[in-house]
Order: sequence, then structure tokens, then C-alpha cells
Amino acid sequence: MIRILIADDHTIMREGVRLLLETQADLKVVGEACDGVEALELARKLKPDIVLLDVAMPRMNGIDTTRMLREAVPGSRVVILSMFEKELYAHQALNAGAYGYVLKAASGEELLAAIRSAAAGNYYLCRRVHASVIQAYLAGERPAAATSEYDELSEREKEVFALLVQGNSTIQIGKVLCVSAKTVEKHRTAISRKLGISNPIELVKYAVRIGIVDPESWKL
Repeated sequence: MIRILIADDHTIMREGVRLLLETQADLKVVGEACDGVEALELARKLKPDIVLLDVAMPRMNGIDTTRMLREAVPGSRVVILSMFEKELYAHQALNAGAYGYVLKAASGEELLAAIRSAAAGNYYLCRRVHASVIQAYLAGERPAAATSEYDELSEREKEVFALLVQGNSTIQIGKVLCVSAKTVEKHRTAISRKLGISNPIELVKYAVRIGIVDPESWKL
């Protein structure tokens, strides 16, 4: 069972997320907070597996709350909920210690995928943020990439990698490859280790450099 704390200053948003999570047998909402300070206090008390944080909250925003949670409750993993899709905000969240970054405009399926991915110790970016990262990166200068690390991946790991950087969730990848989500997670861990990259934004950039991602498929 994945225990979750929801933090958002909009009551209707918290209620909507809670209703979605309550439809899932493996997820349990253990608390709700209306700002970053309350989220930190409840996390210390409840020690949830996942903390869903709105990026813009009164008293303490989601980024600062994430930094404090990382030290105060290291066993809790943060997934950021945001209205902002620019790469800058996703970078700030991940650098602060978040495991996931999901837009409030994303589907419920993406939020569930982010929660389960974070609980398994993996990073998650929603599909539209993937697109923003790629487009922003293509607009700048790109150094030539060495592919030696990529060549170290097994054929199955290359398949998982290609699907991953296209914005597919662990469950979606498992369905495509006809393997379990647990198997996909093992491949993701091996990919990150072999490439030396765990940050999902950097994984996408790497994929663009070596030609794994087709930029035309990510036009905004």
C-alpha cells in the first residue's frame, strides 16, 4: 500500500485528487494540507510514502517544501503538481529532490503513473513536460554525443529506453513489451546506471542528441 499526503491550497483540487486516488486499491490518502508549512508538519508526523505538492502554495512553496522534506522526512518522496510546463520549473523541482513533475492539466493516468514510479524510486515527467524539454533543448546549441554508453545497453534496455524517453509510463511500457511493471523498473534502474543519468530531463536530452527521439513528434 502506498501512503499519500496531498498538499494544495485549493480545496477542490485536493478533493479531486483524493477521489481519484481512492479508486486505486494500492493507494491510500493519509492526510491533506493547505500549504507548505502544514505539509511539512504532517509529513513529519505521518511519514507518508509519497507527498503530492502543489508548486505554488502560501507560506512555503512546493520547491522549498521539497527541499525541507528531503532532510526532515527522507523516506517520503515528492511528486510536484504544477500549472507550469517550462523546463525551468521541472529542473527546480528535480534539483530540490522531487521524484516526479506532473501538470495539473495532465490526465489522471499520468498522475497515478507518477506516484507509482516515485514509490518505486524512479523519476517521472508528464508527457507535455517531456515535449517542452525537447523543444527548448532543440532551440539551443547541442554538442555531439558519444554513444558508447548507449551501446552498452542490452537490446531490451534499448527498447525500454526508447519508450521511456517518448513519455510512456512504466505500466504502458510493460504493456507494449508484454512484461511486468517490476521488470520494466529493473530495466530503468540498469539504464540509469549504465548511462550515468538518473534525471529524466537529462535522459530526454541525451536521447535527442543520439537520435532516439524524433523532434517532429514533439511539436507543441
